Amino acid sequence: MEILAQANANATDAFSAGIVRVLVIVTYFAILLLLGGVATAFLKKNNNKDYLLASHSIGPFLLLMSLFGTTMTSFAMVGSSGEAFVSGIGVYGKLASISGLIHSLCFFVIGTRVWKYGKKFGHTTQVDFFRDRLESPRIGLFLFPVLLLLLIPYILGGVIGSGTIIQSLTAGAFPDWFPHKQPALAGGIPSYLGSLVVCAVVLIYVFFGGMRGTAWANCFQTIVFMVLGVLTFYLIAIKLGGSNNLLTAMQNAIKDVPATRTSRSEMSHSLFIAYMLVPLSVGTFPHLFQHWLTAKNAAAFKLPIIMHPFFIMIVWVPCIMVGVWAAAPGVLPAEWYANPSENQNKVLGYLVTKHTTPVVGGLLAAGVLAAIMSSLDSQFLCVGTMFTNDIYRRFIRKPNANSHSLHATSGEPSVWVARTFIILIVAISYVLGIVLEGRSIFALSIWCFSGYAGLFPIIFAALYWRGLTATGAQAATVTMIVTWCYFFYAGGEELLIPGTDWDILPVVPITLGTTVVMIVVSLVTKKPTEKTLSRYFEA
Repeated sequence: MEILAQANANATDAFSAGIVRVLVIVTYFAILLLLGGVATAFLKKNNNKDYLLASHSIGPFLLLMSLFGTTMTSFAMVGSSGEAFVSGIGVYGKLASISGLIHSLCFFVIGTRVWKYGKKFGHTTQVDFFRDRLESPRIGLFLFPVLLLLLIPYILGGVIGSGTIIQSLTAGAFPDWFPHKQPALAGGIPSYLGSLVVCAVVLIYVFFGGMRGTAWANCFQTIVFMVLGVLTFYLIAIKLGGSNNLLTAMQNAIKDVPATRTSRSEMSHSLFIAYMLVPLSVGTFPHLFQHWLTAKNAAAFKLPIIMHPFFIMIVWVPCIMVGVWAAAPGVLPAEWYANPSENQNKVLGYLVTKHTTPVVGGLLAAGVLAAIMSSLDSQFLCVGTMFTNDIYRRFIRKPNANSHSLHATSGEPSVWVARTFIILIVAISYVLGIVLEGRSIFALSIWCFSGYAGLFPIIFAALYWRGLTATGAQAATVTMIVTWCYFFYAGGEELLIPGTDWDILPVVPITLGTTVVMIVVSLVTKKPTEKTLSRYFEA
């Protein structure tokens, strides 16, 4: 009888804790929707430029927070913790530290010039820029599908990550409704329901708030996940280390971690160097391109360029250390160690649930979801903008004198076309997220980043090389697609190039091939007119 009573008490406690975390998460969603509504009602100007680009009015602090929030996704929190559990502390060196430097370099080298030309010539999207720079009216039909298909795995990572973290952190809330074969997840809201709610919340404030609402929501969410990320690190360290002194607790927590997880001894130099190309992807992200165009002036980029590496350290160090500590025997359920790759997405959520109070667990869940949602909103808005401006209004329904925007009036057909297209892409990503639920968020993100990194030579050449031609850009894009598809189907989640003794990521041959083809083809094909070149390359 005593055993039965204790079991019932434990079930009740788990139920109560799960419900508390659910209530905290729901409250966070409500605050987020309220913030988006306030930005829409009081700060929005009713015109196209404000809806898409916030009227080029975003200052240094808001630009810093929106850019950083957009680049930090489930990859940075859920993915990095899981990969550190599988591969060890070397994850920080091969991605986080170099990303901080290369991201800032891209903001300076690419972002400032994109903003300059965007404000001068009225660009709204990447396709806008390339269409004008390369004198190619139909380049949108070629470039849009490529940018979109690469963006879907990125969105997919957010969808999978949000569902996984909600299921982990609401475990025990509804034991009768949602049983699970793994006791650690029993009673948690299923990942497919959690992902659905997250997508719905993001869609609501993106639809009605546009870029200004997205920027304010990103700022709020960036603050949330940075503060709560550090808090997560502290609380888990104290629990695992068994000491109220943080340094002592960290030393204790890492004592039983296998030596292969506490160094990058098993990571080759070639692999470590190859990862340096992955962060170049931020130079070609279409959603980041749109955020650059929102800047009030060139000086607004100074703060993001300086502070971005420090912000990355604040977020990545805690997440990776937590993942490393999880590799110690007994920290996670025993069956997870037998198949670490299959369970890596669940590591962060499990540790938060087990080693924090219900309220703190709910807040930390909100923090992780903030990182995910602060990228999803920009991606959703970008998808709608590109389709409406670069495909629908240019090739399907040409604009008239009074209607040429994504958000001109509530009855403007293109508004609903954009929203419908966004819902379609989100629906596709959602279904794929259910089908591919067990896939590594880290691997999906790396494949996405590899494709965008392969396009980096094209945007760099468009900004700094007069000799780039439309044919050269298109040939380089085809090269990227072909090589990316080949390596993806050959290697899959293994990431490394198969059939070689070298530890090389596909991003290396993809980027190299793109660069060579772009240069060779541009040298033998017709260049844009001198009139266009003189506009972009003033003496």
